[in-house]
Amino acid sequence: MIKIHTVGGYSEVGKNMTVVEFDEDAFIFDEGFFLPAIVELQEKDRDEFTYSESKLKQIKAIPEDSSIESIRHKVCAQFVGHAHLDHVGAIPYLSDKYNATIYGTPYTLAVLDSLLRDSDLNLRNNIKTIHPNTSFYVQGKKKKYLVEFVNITHSTPQTSLIVLHTEKGAIIYANDFKLDDNPVLGARPNYEKLKQIAKQGVYAIIVDSLYSGADRKTPSEKIARNLLEEVMFSVDKKDSGMIITTFSSHIARLKSIVEFGERLNKQLVFLGRSLNKYSFAAKDVDIAPFLKNIHFATYRRQVEKALQKVDRRKQDYILVCTGHQGEPGSILERISRGNLPLKLNHQYNILFSSSVIPTEVNKKNFEEMETKLKKKNARIFRDLHVSGHGGKEDLRELLQILNPQHIIPSHGGFDKTGPMRDLAVSMGWKENKQVHLMSDGDVLEL
Repeated sequence: MIKIHTVGGYSEVGKNMTVVEFDEDAFIFDEGFFLPAIVELQEKDRDEFTYSESKLKQIKAIPEDSSIESIRHKVCAQFVGHAHLDHVGAIPYLSDKYNATIYGTPYTLAVLDSLLRDSDLNLRNNIKTIHPNTSFYVQGKKKKYLVEFVNITHSTPQTSLIVLHTEKGAIIYANDFKLDDNPVLGARPNYEKLKQIAKQGVYAIIVDSLYSGADRKTPSEKIARNLLEEVMFSVDKKDSGMIITTFSSHIARLKSIVEFGERLNKQLVFLGRSLNKYSFAAKDVDIAPFLKNIHFATYRRQVEKALQKVDRRKQDYILVCTGHQGEPGSILERISRGNLPLKLNHQYNILFSSSVIPTEVNKKNFEEMETKLKKKNARIFRDLHVSGHGGKEDLRELLQILNPQHIIPSHGGFDKTGPMRDLAVSMGWKENKQVHLMSDGDVLEL
């Protein structure tokens, strides 16, 4: 019998953690943060960056893995799908409870290493780098399991669909992805490998359902690149300044910003800890040569000095910073409050190459920050962005390719996973028998 433990990420967006259990062995997929709780915690305690497992569980910021306490001894591997904090962020606090190697792609593990250094933590378990589109074996109690990391596109580099081969067929962890045939950075999805796996048989898929209710195929990253290009070149006027904010982990988006900035003959300045963290992780694994001429200002005095210089000759620079969600304490939010030495006015253009993650705390923070920016008469350009998550038609295509026996929608509560169930049922899968809606802490026996 196969049991799938939906530990986290099935009652909320984030806090992702799934465990697949066999008779004697078990495998963990992701251990992530619930980011709204982390944002609230940092807002209350801005100078604190090291937290304990008990404190994080108290505020429901990491998965409640007590639900798998009875099978902890079975865990023989921990897999990480990609570098976003809602998938990798809890590893420093949970992973040592399991005597099992951690596997991830080079960029994912570089980000994990940065998280560990930020918190001055070391992990007991071995950490093993797996390159995209490679396979390896994991030793269970009595047998070996073939595992494959299949390249897929998302909004951070080296994202993988993780394939665990079993006697009943493949179990595929597809959380998160979109199908982008024209990526700005990295390779397109490995359709050939997915088709090969499908021929061998797919027993179950745990699948990203965040936008399963959106009647669309999610646009390629090249569309966001085109939006950025149009606005960046149209607002570049004499004596005007430009500030761009985006997701720090979106290295492909940063690539476009840098390349357009160089064409505009501007000096790029990256501000803040988060951009430094993800950019240097990308440089460390040699996937971001375009970042070599960027000036980074990471800490408070560096940021203040850089902003003083930029404000004197704003037309010569492009500032790239954090704050696209209005996070309290982020660079752009502090600029909006006048707490940094940059005087916003009508000569500044602020480009949001992002969307607001739809949680109440994010919407509230963003609205407050946007109001302050508008009061300073800055020009605001929003939604220069495309999602990293597949819409209904991406999901339909993936299901058609893989034809799994069982479908477990993930990455959200019933408002997100319900439309995924409806799509699968409309395509011929049977509700409750083949399509299974789960909550945090549930166990599905197949």
